[in-house]
Amino acid sequence: MSDATPGSTLSTEVLVVGGGPAGAAAAYWLARDGHDVTVLEKKTFPREKTCGDGLTPRAVKQLTDMGLADELARYHRFQGLRATGMGRELELAWPSHPVYPQHGYVVRRRELDGLVAANAARAGARVLEGHEAVHPLIERGFVRGAQVLRTVDGAAGPAGSTLTVRAEFTIVADGANSRFGRAIGTSRTREWPYGTAIRTYWQSPRHDEPWIESALDVQDRNGNPMPGYGWIFPVGDGSVNIGVGLLSTFRDFKSVNTTHLLSAYAHQIAERWQIDPDRPEARPVSGRIPMGGSVGPKAGPTHLVVGDAAGSVNPFNGEGIDYAYETARMAAEVIHEALVDGDLGALQRYPKLLEDTYGQYFKVARLFARVIGRPLLMRELTRVGMHSRTLMEWVLRIMANLLRPDELGPAEAAYKAAAALVRLAPNA
Repeated sequence: MSDATPGSTLSTEVLVVGGGPAGAAAAYWLARDGHDVTVLEKKTFPREKTCGDGLTPRAVKQLTDMGLADELARYHRFQGLRATGMGRELELAWPSHPVYPQHGYVVRRRELDGLVAANAARAGARVLEGHEAVHPLIERGFVRGAQVLRTVDGAAGPAGSTLTVRAEFTIVADGANSRFGRAIGTSRTREWPYGTAIRTYWQSPRHDEPWIESALDVQDRNGNPMPGYGWIFPVGDGSVNIGVGLLSTFRDFKSVNTTHLLSAYAHQIAERWQIDPDRPEARPVSGRIPMGGSVGPKAGPTHLVVGDAAGSVNPFNGEGIDYAYETARMAAEVIHEALVDGDLGALQRYPKLLEDTYGQYFKVARLFARVIGRPLLMRELTRVGMHSRTLMEWVLRIMANLLRPDELGPAEAAYKAAAALVRLAPNA
């Protein structure tokens, strides 16, 4: 596991392209099982990302399974969601579940991603920061590694020097834009919804509240309804993460200036959250987010695609970090099987695992995204929902993908009915 010299070749069992949530999680699980894993991360930690500060119970479960419970306990813990809209607000605790905890955490991505990558390194993975996989190595149709460019000076070589990494298997985890994925043939199903998000931080005396907040009626400064939804994540360090998300199904989606939308939302909630809307801590960061498993193919003979690179984001609520951890774990399991048994066919189990786990749920969520893209209907649904705590508790369980497998409650029944209808619909 020694560092490679400039222009040299490094051999590894598994190459992971990208050191974010999915890449670091996949590396952890494979290294824990004793495999030689190399992670390429083009940036250096800490670094900013748009989404993922709010860790819901699904994400907490995965991080705890990776041995990071004590690390998480240092950060701000919250107990559920405050929904706001139509002049009303409802505080909704995370529902009970036999698998997932009833709490979440808020952790800035600039801290969280380095923490998970370091955990992978402690498990035995080789994590190369400042190394960008610029071209795949393809031999007879098989991905066999990557040509790598060093983006910063380091002990392994100066910025601009190159490295060849050869691998038996490759995991593509370089995020929503996934240049490496596109280079080996992935593409997004353009008919399916996608989202954009923008956020930054403000100082607020309400920084340690026990609820994250979601606004269902974002308005401009004149009080006119705007497309999309807003969020506020108390960080617990004197600041709050404030952002807005927008689905491609909303009317005039492409003409919306997200910077102006965020500014309008900050002014909308400024008095209540006691922020100075014109003085954020930093410039906003934004990103485009493929959703609902919209990127594929997700497997080849020697490679798998995970996390945002596979479009593994929940269209109901824009969550992606939990699905990044989960899909990475599935990928690690099938690659472990392939390495132990010498069976290349094991990788073809991965798309079926994804379909069995998320296929129907993501289809329902994609159709929901189309429905709420109509502003008048969105307002009516918000009006009805905000007058019924019971209904909103069902909605939270469905949208957070916390349906119980062990009992059929009202939320599970409602989802089951929706899924039955979706089976009759085209694959939207």
